[in-house]
Amino acid sequence: MKNLYAFLLLLISVSGVAQIKGKITDSSGNPLPAVNIYIENTYTGTSSNENGFYELNIKSTGKHTVVFQYLGFKTQKSAVNVDKFPFTLNATLAEENISVAEVVISTQENPANAVIRSAIASKKENSKMTDKFTADFYSRGIFRIKDAPKKILGQKVDEDGILDSTGTGIMYLSETVSKITFQKPDKLKEQIIASKISGNDSGFSYNTAMNTNYDFYENYIDFNINMISPIADNAFNYYKYKIEGTFLDDNNNTINKIKVIPRRDNEPVFEGYIYIVEDTWAIYAVDLDIKGYRMQVPILETMNLTQNFSYNSNSKIWSKSLQTLDFKAGLFGIGFTGKFTHAFSNYEFKEAFEKKTFTREIVAIDKEANKKDDSFWNAFRPVPLTEEESKDYIKKDSIQTMKKSQTYLDSTDRKNNKFKIFDVISGYSYSNSFKNWSLKYDGILQFPGYNTVQGWSLNSGFSFTKRNPDDRTYTSFGTKLNYGFAEDRLRAIGYFTTRFNNQTNAIFTASAGSEIVQFNQNPAIPEILNMASTLFFKDNYAKLYDKTFARVNYQQEVSNGLTLFGNAEYSRRKSLSNNTDYVLIKNDKEFTSNNPLFPALDIPIFETHRLAKASVTARFNFAQEYITRPDGKLNLGNDKYPTLFLSYEKAFAGSEKNFEYDAIYAKMTYDLKLGNKGELGTNFKAGKFFGADGISFADYKHFNGNQTHVGMAERYLNVFNLLPYYTRSTNDSYLELHAEYNDKGFIMNKIPLLSLLKTNLVLGVHSLGVPDTKPYTEYSVGLDNLGFGKFRLLRLDYVRSYNGSGYAGDGIIFGLKFLNVLN
Repeated sequence: MKNLYAFLLLLISVSGVAQIKGKITDSSGNPLPAVNIYIENTYTGTSSNENGFYELNIKSTGKHTVVFQYLGFKTQKSAVNVDKFPFTLNATLAEENISVAEVVISTQENPANAVIRSAIASKKENSKMTDKFTADFYSRGIFRIKDAPKKILGQKVDEDGILDSTGTGIMYLSETVSKITFQKPDKLKEQIIASKISGNDSGFSYNTAMNTNYDFYENYIDFNINMISPIADNAFNYYKYKIEGTFLDDNNNTINKIKVIPRRDNEPVFEGYIYIVEDTWAIYAVDLDIKGYRMQVPILETMNLTQNFSYNSNSKIWSKSLQTLDFKAGLFGIGFTGKFTHAFSNYEFKEAFEKKTFTREIVAIDKEANKKDDSFWNAFRPVPLTEEESKDYIKKDSIQTMKKSQTYLDSTDRKNNKFKIFDVISGYSYSNSFKNWSLKYDGILQFPGYNTVQGWSLNSGFSFTKRNPDDRTYTSFGTKLNYGFAEDRLRAIGYFTTRFNNQTNAIFTASAGSEIVQFNQNPAIPEILNMASTLFFKDNYAKLYDKTFARVNYQQEVSNGLTLFGNAEYSRRKSLSNNTDYVLIKNDKEFTSNNPLFPALDIPIFETHRLAKASVTARFNFAQEYITRPDGKLNLGNDKYPTLFLSYEKAFAGSEKNFEYDAIYAKMTYDLKLGNKGELGTNFKAGKFFGADGISFADYKHFNGNQTHVGMAERYLNVFNLLPYYTRSTNDSYLELHAEYNDKGFIMNKIPLLSLLKTNLVLGVHSLGVPDTKPYTEYSVGLDNLGFGKFRLLRLDYVRSYNGSGYAGDGIIFGLKFLNVLN
């Protein structure tokens, strides 16, 4: 009853602030959603919701001409004299009469091709007319789920009772109101004045204008990969066109309806319709579908993108007023649908902006943006809520109010905090949700490890965490435990960490204890692969030593794009030996020793020693863009520029003087997008040691080799896939280069039969240079995005290696990207 009462109040408040409002239907009485509604020759507009209802806010009473524009229907103008608010204006739209007879064929060429050629020739001029503007922006996003099970892996899918008995309902609903300043191609300044998420009054919607610039006057539109615009410079290489006919709009402009037909199915192309204005060749509207496999997002079945442009006869400008994205996806029999609505209004087109208009801050969210009440939203929401959406806000906000109360939180904690005897093995947590702190015991049923030093090993731990959700900071301390059965040794680490400033991402960590570590702590080989190699093939690749230490770490962004990382450690290192030869599959091969330099000899790699080390690293994200939120700063990076790392490390206070040294390191990563032709990823590293002739092997620079023939990374930009572990470790200088080209289907989609695989061609080169040794180089060719149906987590590469100019070996690398989750 309370929810019903609140719902009625909401409906009353909505109707009380509406100005021009009504319902739009077709001639059969069916509601028309996403109709473009605006005041003639202005940039004041709105859209109808899924049930055909609209609300149009205007500044004054008097005479107005309201325009109703909808694809497939005749544009309708209604002259009204508004004497008071709210003013009701319903509209019934008639289907458009599209006439092929009006097309004049002057040559033998396909008439659609002539229209497209003119649109391509005129797109620079048409784009320039709207290349600088300010506008009001509104966005609404909604996600629905269908056929969700009660539980997944024992966890309830819908603990709050949001879904109906069939597992269907709204999972996410949010809105944003902002003011934007934009300059093509990608300069944006957005001030979010209101943000609303159903059931979360402390969150901020991600429906910003930042990712809504789908400009078909550009050659490419970014949807995970670069999709080809139907009027791109090279569009005829990817599309065929058919003219469906022409019609006259309300200003007597002739509009060409062009069907867009892909030439090849698997390429990053659209299909559907683009509407082009005769003579000016501007875009009147788009109604295009995007298949998930074409944008290499197999979980997505299809996405529909529509754009409606309004014409202002005073400025002679066609401006985008409404954009919608509807999608359908599915996985494991569960269906997902969603829709984003983007409404642009109150345009002001500019000749130029002042120099400091655009900064690296592209989005700023007002402090009270998520505190706006219903009266604000009822006045400023340009697209009215549907009944379903109104009920969702009421229901979820009521649930949130209940779930935030101390009574509810204490009741939930009492239930979840109950201790069961099996928790001794599986783990246990105790929470005080109202005060935002928790205690946790990890249990001993975590995925076990195995190596020849420890044998089987188990991990556990205890921790305490206190969070501040308002500013997204936290403090945590605890201990991590590790026990090796063959070694019969328990190791423990105590730690304290706190993030105390989310504006600068300032994090301090202190830890001390004993741990077993690989010489290459990148690490050289993932634990899960080493365990499988050891148990099944008697290949114990991981080489380990014992370290007892005390360590402090600190990081902070000191200015936009520049982050400093500091580390200081005092440790005692000790060599270790194999303690077991247990395997699951026996063979005659002998285990190598735990000495990476002399794997055939079971001798210590170094004497037990002590050493203090300190380092400082600077990370430069050039031209870094960011979002400013009331609860912190969100860095976005800038893919136009590389990321650079510079480090200085000093080892001192060693138990022996020869263990001390200085070193400098540098790394640069950069991804270069090549339009629709794929992307090139690069990783360059270099370093130099000083006074390091007698240092411990633990302090050498080690390189990521691979002797398992299994790859786990998304990309191989930090590994040599045929290089034996530790064979080129150095205490002098080094230069390391990795480059990988992924065609994103550009080449593969054009090869008959192979195009059916829907894979990407990957070409790689990897090179390493250290003193007194011939350069090592690998070349590779492979196929990425392999798999079945919606599961494409496999990769296959052929790699050939060289020492200097001489052949060193070749092999096949099986990429199992899903294993990265288990490691």
